[in-house]
Amino acid sequence: MNFIEKPLTAGLYFVATPIGSARDMTLRGLDILASADLIAAEDTRTARKLMEIHGVPLGTRQVVAYHDHSGEKPTERLVRAVSEGKSVAYVSEAGTPLVADPGYELGAAMIAADLPVTTAPGASAVLAALTVSGLATDRFAFIGFLPSAKTQRETEIAELRDMPLTQVFYESPKRLHDMLMSLRDVLGGDRRAVVCRELTKKFEETTRGSLDDLVADFADRKVKGEIVVLVDRGNGEKIGENDVQAALVDAMRTMRVKDAATMVAGAMGLPRRQVYQMALGLEKDDE
Repeated sequence: MNFIEKPLTAGLYFVATPIGSARDMTLRGLDILASADLIAAEDTRTARKLMEIHGVPLGTRQVVAYHDHSGEKPTERLVRAVSEGKSVAYVSEAGTPLVADPGYELGAAMIAADLPVTTAPGASAVLAALTVSGLATDRFAFIGFLPSAKTQRETEIAELRDMPLTQVFYESPKRLHDMLMSLRDVLGGDRRAVVCRELTKKFEETTRGSLDDLVADFADRKVKGEIVVLVDRGNGEKIGENDVQAALVDAMRTMRVKDAATMVAGAMGLPRRQVYQMALGLEKDDE
């Protein structure tokens, strides 16, 4: 056996689980799963399988479901269990709970009730991707998933454009190419980026290059698996009025004034009203 069963003090224990290789499970995490009075899981089948792989006996203990759509009753039940002196281990389907995974509401409820909350750290796709990316790791921001709609996505990317730190995103394999095109269109084709796929799994793959390169690399590929995208830090370049006007002139060749203004404002992170007034002025000049 690779774990130690021992009594745990009452409290909520967030336990990180492997993102791929089952052997990335920590010994302390196994100790907690072996000893907790109650186990809560985003996916109960995955939790049971992980315990089975590592020989952690469940015995008569319960594994209860807890995810983003659980509602208030499961939260209240788990808070009550800890208040009655029990230990609760919580695991998300993979990786570290709360990082683009459930657990926040549960942790917040425990803290509000003045109950102990602790963590058994371990695997995280964010940190794994940073490690292999080749991009700067001294300062980074985890953004998570961008909006699926193009305009909203590009508006949010524009807000991140000049951040002086590495940005980390999660993305669906079905939307990967669209996301890369939006990143290129807003940030420029020369910006360095990395796509990590299936980290720690059999078909792990890391693709590095400029956004121009990555858009081309993934243009005709059917991508499967878990995806992490990293983008190099911005250089803080200021956008001048001439840059905005040039972008508007180009966009207005194929779009209505209103649509061109919306697109340019989103891409450059500028107020839409300001860009729209500039577009109206350019249209008037052309008449």
